[in-house]
Amino acid sequence: MTEKIVQTAGRKALGEFAPEFAHFNDDILFGENWNNPDLDLKTRSLITVVALVAQGITDTSLKFHIINARTHGVTRREMAAAITHTAFYAGWPKAWAAFNIAKDVYAQNEETRS
Repeated sequence: MTEKIVQTAGRKALGEFAPEFAHFNDDILFGENWNNPDLDLKTRSLITVVALVAQGITDTSLKFHIINARTHGVTRREMAAAITHTAFYAGWPKAWAAFNIAKDVYAQNEETRS
């Protein structure tokens, strides 16, 4: 792994209100878990997206993790295949919701290349 994941969102959003949660988010979840060398960032990103879709989480965290997956090399085709596969196990409506977000994320990426 060449890139080290560093996260500060927990401290920025909740540092004063919930400092222990912010610590777990930034230092444990992202600092230790995301930097574990047993999985590459592309695989870890795709697993995270699938887990969120399976739970029906379609808030900003799913968008963040789809962007993160794209940044770590997950192609549009791979993302579409992963969401389609997940639909059969987690539910069709969840996949529809995820596709709406993924479609926008990958469209934005294509616009920036033009």
